[in-house]
Amino acid sequence: MPVRATKRGAERTALARDCDVLICGASFAGLAVARELAGSGARVMVIDRYEIGERQTSACAAPTDWLRAMELTCSLRQEFEEIVVHTPYTTARWRLPWSFATFDYRELCAALAAQGGADVEFDTAKVDGRSGNTVHTDRGDLSAPLIVDALGWRRVLSNGPTIQPPNARLSRGLEVHPAGAGAEMELWIDPRYARAGYGWSFPARDEVRVGVGSFWPERHVKEPTVRLAAELGLPPDGYQGNWIPHQLRRAAEDGVFFAGDSAGHCLPVTAEGIRTAFYFGLACGRELRDAHQGRKSAAQALADYAAFSDAHEWKYRWLLRAQQAIGRLTPSRATSLLVAAFANERLADWAFRHYLAIAPPTFVRPQPLPVARAGSPAAA
Repeated sequence: MPVRATKRGAERTALARDCDVLICGASFAGLAVARELAGSGARVMVIDRYEIGERQTSACAAPTDWLRAMELTCSLRQEFEEIVVHTPYTTARWRLPWSFATFDYRELCAALAAQGGADVEFDTAKVDGRSGNTVHTDRGDLSAPLIVDALGWRRVLSNGPTIQPPNARLSRGLEVHPAGAGAEMELWIDPRYARAGYGWSFPARDEVRVGVGSFWPERHVKEPTVRLAAELGLPPDGYQGNWIPHQLRRAAEDGVFFAGDSAGHCLPVTAEGIRTAFYFGLACGRELRDAHQGRKSAAQALADYAAFSDAHEWKYRWLLRAQQAIGRLTPSRATSLLVAAFANERLADWAFRHYLAIAPPTFVRPQPLPVARAGSPAAA
């Protein structure tokens, strides 16, 4: 299990300071925001309870094209051009029009953080809440005119009511990642593991990530995760898990930008949240860049970012309806026929191209050039 990295003793100094942009959360969404601010001239501060890359909570797989577009292939572990899907009655191979890849979380986060450039400062602190433009941490207060909550489903910087599981719109996921190897990315749609949900096995070169997710948060998933690993001949080593949002929430509230799980950007049905964290994180960073450089007011940047997120609401709504329908169905021969239908390459190609288009890798732009400072060669 990860160890909290908050500094202690003589190293535990006060963290009270000001910055131009304060990003709370140093995982996929928060680091994508910082990346998009590179060279903007903004003093960017990123804080997290853990060191960058320290706390992996997902199977760490994403469309390979996203890793290429973000220049993060250094972290790639294994690539898959099809998914093998098992039901109680059949096994089908879904040939993808694009590939998925597993990656190393620590390496990806380190590479993404480096893209933020020298103007981004990082430190460890636990975020406790907010008053206006001041964020309260266990190491003191930080103030900024532009603030991002990328802390996850708890939505720490919101002043709205807190909704805890199992009443919150959350799914539950748990996995183990023992040493091992495999050649196939596999899914199980099988009530033996999850009545409403699925199991998975994602090889990552020298380890295999095996887990179970449930759309019903009250259903525990430890026992089926251990059982699935055992059936694959693997020990239940290296537990990691998390609550997974499956409904959009407001992406802007009371002067704060929300990105990633804090805005419910994880996709329903598939629980895929990494590329959407990149996608909305980049969009958020572009609005922050415009606000810092004076092309927009902070209020307009907030409104435009909220509108961008809201424009995807119908896609999320339809995926949520599909998830709810799956939750009401017992996996049966009819389910198996549906799974088998996607073995048709034309159908799979059509469906997965539309699915990727929800957050396409073409959204990634080359990193912008730094702002020329007075007296620098670029300004001459």
